[in-house]
Amino acid sequence: MSLIELMVVMAIIGGLVGLLLPAVQQSREVSRRAHCLNNLRQIGLGLHLYHEVYTSFPIGCLERRMTPSSPKRQIAWSAWLLPYVEQQALYKSLDLSTPFDSAKNAAGAAEVVSVYVCPSVDRITQATSGGRGPCDYGGIYGPRFFGDLNSPPRGVMLYGSAVSLPMITDGASNTLAIAEESIFLPSGEWINGMNIFDVSYAINAAPAIDNDIHSQHPGGANGLFVDGSARFLSDETSTVVLSAICTRSDADIVDAW
Repeated sequence: MSLIELMVVMAIIGGLVGLLLPAVQQSREVSRRAHCLNNLRQIGLGLHLYHEVYTSFPIGCLERRMTPSSPKRQIAWSAWLLPYVEQQALYKSLDLSTPFDSAKNAAGAAEVVSVYVCPSVDRITQATSGGRGPCDYGGIYGPRFFGDLNSPPRGVMLYGSAVSLPMITDGASNTLAIAEESIFLPSGEWINGMNIFDVSYAINAAPAIDNDIHSQHPGGANGLFVDGSARFLSDETSTVVLSAICTRSDADIVDAW
């Protein structure tokens, strides 16, 4: 084979690689998005197992701190859920009578819980503060659109109180309980109760400094509904629909979406 022929072959191979690489990357992202949805389904199963035992879903955040120096515990729903997502040993290693960042919880809180981690997130550039394990999913506190201050809060995951199925009169299949929040924030830790939030922006539209629905998936984010179903929520979802699915008992009518 002459040098010219070799160069032609190499150019053809290079062109084929250039065509195939985006398809391979897209295929990998489809797989990661499906993995993320499966994480949410497992969390949904855990929520219902918890509900069977306690007749309510976990408190979104127990003893929220209003100042960094507060002695309150600030324990997250995702910590209470550990025994119901096959993390009994980790749960037993914690002392949840003490704050989430107490020395007694340091070793356990540093553990990475795979069901709380979206595989599309780059953990090299997006570590959490304090060396604690990440959580890429946040509880829905309620909507804040159209001048609505969400007071009293109308979501499923609340500060200091628990919500039960009979309280969700809008329908379990129409009410969002958990959604992705995978932009780095210091509060993005499975033990830290600040991983619940108002939904104030369209999907993936909030500033990175705000707790809201964010994901690393192109075109949208995954969400978990109260009935245990997990769905991909498009960036094009209207804020009217988004507001409706973030409330538990507003008699919202959710059109096809």
